Amino acid sequence: MHHIGIVGVSPEGAALFYRQLTRHASKLLPEGEQPRVSVHNEPLQQYIDAIRFDDWHTVGRLLRRSAELLARCGAEFCLTPDNAVQHAIQLAEVGSPIPWLATTDLVAQAVATDQRKMVGLIGTKLVMHSSTYQTPLGLRGIRVLPPEPDEADALDRIIYGELIYGHIRPDSKRFMFEVLTRLAERGCEGIILGCSEAPLVVTAENSPLPVYDPGEILALAGIRRTIAPAASA
Repeated sequence: MHHIGIVGVSPEGAALFYRQLTRHASKLLPEGEQPRVSVHNEPLQQYIDAIRFDDWHTVGRLLRRSAELLARCGAEFCLTPDNAVQHAIQLAEVGSPIPWLATTDLVAQAVATDQRKMVGLIGTKLVMHSSTYQTPLGLRGIRVLPPEPDEADALDRIIYGELIYGHIRPDSKRFMFEVLTRLAERGCEGIILGCSEAPLVVTAENSPLPVYDPGEILALAGIRRTIAPAASA
């Protein structure tokens, strides 16, 4: 029985991802053959402090510490749904006792498969204005469009002030959908939810744009990875 390790950063994001992972397992795996899943979180504030000081080596060490503990629990590989730390996965892989499954290339491939030419991106300012998604999508000829600067500032405040704690005010929720609508008006053909808690608000059913949820895409890839060895045997 395969064993998956979830490296949590934001507890709310990790909890949502756990549900996404187990939901895909129930659809793709025979009953009774669902994988074991272990979750480990270092304190969220340690990640926030390191990111604010642009200390990616510390972020990598925090991720690797979780990987080490998950390996001791029996996990065969690990993944994290947190978009803000994807930059540090390469650092975490150095000395990691188990391999990592990263998110960004999976998302880029999903967008490319749908033949999108321009997609919007919401998340923290770090994610929206960094190469996290810009590079893998740009290499595939896809333009990534973030919200306007004032909108990005407001989204950052909403994520750090509300969503990471699992709640959102009605006016903040309305604002998020206004941002999505404006991205659609600017020509975006889809939206990447570059915040692991964003699916608490934005879904495929209520979004004005087709949704690319990195957590959902990563969860599906994680379950498929547990199937692949058996399929190739």
